Amino acid sequence: MEELIKNVEKSEIIRLADKVAYESGRVASLTLAQRPGVGMTVMAFDENEGVSTHAAPGDALVYILEGKASITINDKEYILEADESVVMPCGAPHSVKAVTKFKMLLTVVK
Repeated sequence: MEELIKNVEKSEIIRLADKVAYESGRVASLTLAQRPGVGMTVMAFDENEGVSTHAAPGDALVYILEGKASITINDKEYILEADESVVMPCGAPHSVKAVTKFKMLLTVVK
């Protein structure tokens, strides 16, 4: 059977924040799924690191696992902390910056 979600144990309780480690001065990531209609990635941002303004080919849901992030969508800034989410609409210019070290689950649906 084809593996649809990878890099995590199946039929076990997992903590997604433990699946990717912080790296000094970098953004680290672990892909969980990359399919034609959906992508799922766990990401760890070192403090002050980020992703510059870009647009995604689908709606992108960010779920903050730990820490604090600044996410700008269409020039409006949102400050998110653990257990908070925001959807970046398909095609909308957005950027992400770490206020503190933070980890997130990114799900893009096309």
